[in-house]
Amino acid sequence: MNRRNALISLIALGVGPLAARAQQRGKVWRVGVLRAAPDDPVFRANLDHFRQALRERGFAEQKNLTIESRVRPGKPEEILALANELARAKVDAILAIAAPGVNAAAKATTSIPIVAIDLESDPVASRFAATLARPGGNITGLFLDFPELSGKWIELLKHGLPNLRSAAVLWDPATGPYMVRGAEAASASMQLQVLLLQAGSAAELTRAFEAMTARKVEALLALSSPVFNSARKEIAALALKHRLPTIMPFPGFADDGGLMAYGPHLESLFRQAGSVIARVLGGTHPREIPIERPTRFELTINLKAANALGMLIPAALRVRADRLIE
Repeated sequence: MNRRNALISLIALGVGPLAARAQQRGKVWRVGVLRAAPDDPVFRANLDHFRQALRERGFAEQKNLTIESRVRPGKPEEILALANELARAKVDAILAIAAPGVNAAAKATTSIPIVAIDLESDPVASRFAATLARPGGNITGLFLDFPELSGKWIELLKHGLPNLRSAAVLWDPATGPYMVRGAEAASASMQLQVLLLQAGSAAELTRAFEAMTARKVEALLALSSPVFNSARKEIAALALKHRLPTIMPFPGFADDGGLMAYGPHLESLFRQAGSVIARVLGGTHPREIPIERPTRFELTINLKAANALGMLIPAALRVRADRLIE
């Protein structure tokens, strides 16, 4: 039987491409969400953008979609246990958020498609993917690990404080070392003394700020972390209390009272992730979906915070801002 006749026979038996799609119409798709951080209002708002992107592509809750959330802070072994729960539940895909979530999901399954939103990992160096263009395994998504971004954040602090001599770099050890290395290299090139401090939970932030004050650092770069994003308001308040000009990757940090933010909008990343998940549910394997990188970054400066810190933002930096909060 030639290929054409074989295809006709399959269609006649109801197992051809059109029949296969028809059989899927009654299916309820199950998508797992894995995040090693609190289920806070900021995250829930971002997840709504993810849901909206799925709805626009025909996947809606109460209709043909169920979202299984595993969202809570925890140690790596606890997050791995959550990932294993999703794997045992045989969800159709997993949205893994930030490095701890992606690491856990990767350990839990090599067959269930994983779509990542990870602003801290190098997907190739971490062996999540063979290449960006053709991941090759069960992981794809959106990654932002550009080491040069750490240099950009340091540079923006220097532009805001021309006489800056020392700064603290606050990082979450669960997110990996890539951005830390970039910050160290950038600080050395700018002859800036840098103090590295770890905080793996919101409770550890107060101690970190006390250490910054004791060491008399003059500014702070808080690197990407789901823990820090959830604690944006607390970090902004601590920065004001300790009179530390601070920059973070998340644009919402400036809206929450922080001095500066430079990075991609998380809302758009969650929408992109929803589009990728829709492709996966539609039958495209993650190995065939290129890893995406954010292309639009926003610089936001809070002039009210600058006034509270006794700072005058130089005019040259103001004109570079995409948005000024006055």
